[in-house]
Amino acid sequence: MSGCGAEHGLISIDQALALIAETIQPLEHEIVPVEQALQRVLAQDVHAPVALPIFSQSAVDGYALAAPQHPIDAGQCFQVIGEVRAGQVSELQLEAGQAVRIFTGGKIPEGTTTVARQEIVQLHVEQQIQLTEDLAEHADIRDAGEEVQAGQVLATQGQRLGVGAIAALCMTGVQQVLVYRQAKIAVVVTGDEVASHVDELQQGKIFDANTPMLKAWCQQHGLAAEFFLVADQETALTELLQALQSSFDLIITTGGVSVGDYDFVRPVALNLGFQQVFWKIKQKPGKPMFFACAQSAEHTCYLLGLPGNPAAVYVALQVYVISLLRGLVGQTVSPAWVSAVLQHELKSDRRERFLRMSAQVEQGQLQVTALKKQQSHMLSNLFESNFLLRVPADMSLSAGTLLNGIYLD
Repeated sequence: MSGCGAEHGLISIDQALALIAETIQPLEHEIVPVEQALQRVLAQDVHAPVALPIFSQSAVDGYALAAPQHPIDAGQCFQVIGEVRAGQVSELQLEAGQAVRIFTGGKIPEGTTTVARQEIVQLHVEQQIQLTEDLAEHADIRDAGEEVQAGQVLATQGQRLGVGAIAALCMTGVQQVLVYRQAKIAVVVTGDEVASHVDELQQGKIFDANTPMLKAWCQQHGLAAEFFLVADQETALTELLQALQSSFDLIITTGGVSVGDYDFVRPVALNLGFQQVFWKIKQKPGKPMFFACAQSAEHTCYLLGLPGNPAAVYVALQVYVISLLRGLVGQTVSPAWVSAVLQHELKSDRRERFLRMSAQVEQGQLQVTALKKQQSHMLSNLFESNFLLRVPADMSLSAGTLLNGIYLD
C-alpha cells in the first residue's frame, strides 16, 4: 500500500514505522556541484571518470632508478640524467644504470624499475648517486589505478555525502552529482504557555525548549526549515496550515495533537484535506502522534504532529522524524538500531518505552544504564544520556537482557 488515507487506531512502534514507509514517496532529483553536496543523498551511483592514481607516481622524495636486475645491492651507483617534480610533464626515459631525481607525486619516467628514497642515497660528483642499502624492485611506486579503476562505483544511490566523501569524489575528478531534492520543511510550535525569553516569563508560562531543540536538530542534520509559532486558536492554526501545505513537503507540529479542548492540530488538518495515516502509538513517551498527508496531482504535503512535551519531541526526532526524512531521499525508513546489554532490572510497563540511558563499551559489549527523571516533560538527564533504549511492553527485564536502541547525537 502507498499513498495517503490509511485509517488506524492505537498502533505499535513497528506499525507506525511501516506506515510511514508505505506512505512516503521520495522527492525529485536535481544535479548539484560536488562542492555543494555536503549532507545531500545520492539519487544514483557515482562512477569514477578516471583511474586513481591517474598515472604511476612516486610515493617519496628520492630517485627513480632503472636497474638491470633486482634486488639492487647496497653500493651500486646510478647516473642522474634529470629531475621530475610533482605536476611536471616529463618525457624522460630511463635506461639501465640511469636515475632521475623525483619528488612525491611526480610521474614515474618510462623505464623505471624502482624508487630509492633519498635517505638511502649518497650523492657523488658528476651527478652520480650510490645506494647505502639494498633495494627491492618496485619500491615506493604508486601504480596507476591501484586505488580506483576508471568506471568503478565510488558511491552508491542512497548514500549521504559527508566531508570525506566530498574529498574522495573531487580526488577522482567528479564535478557534479545527482541528488534528491532537499525537503522544504515547516515547523509549527503551538501553545499559549511558551515564552522564548526570560523577560516574557510571566505567571503560568514556561520556557520554550521545543523551538531551539528543533532548530538545533535541523541544523545538525543539514536541513533548512522555517519556524512558526502559533497560539492555541483554531482559526489561527487553520490559516497557517492552509498557507503552508501548498509550498512545503513536510510540516512538523509540536503540541495540540491529543484530545484536549485546545488540541486543534488533528481536526484542523483533516478539515483542510489531510488524510490520516495514524494518530496514536502505544509508546511512552509520545502516545499522541499524528501522521497525515495531503496529496494532489501537483504536490504532496506530509504532516507529522508531535506531542508538546519536550522529551516526547526529542524521542520523536530520533525515531520518527529521521525515519520520515530518510524515506523522502530514498533510504530505508527506520532508525539505525544497535544492540545493547541492560545492566540492571526493569519493571514491566503496558506500553513500549524509550528510555534515556548512559552507554559505554565494557569488555567488548555496549552496556546501558537507565538515568533518573524519565518523565516526558523532563530533559535534564540529556546532559548525561548518549543512548535511547527501546524497551518492550508487558515484560519484566533482568540484567543482561539484550535490547535495541539508538545512539544519540
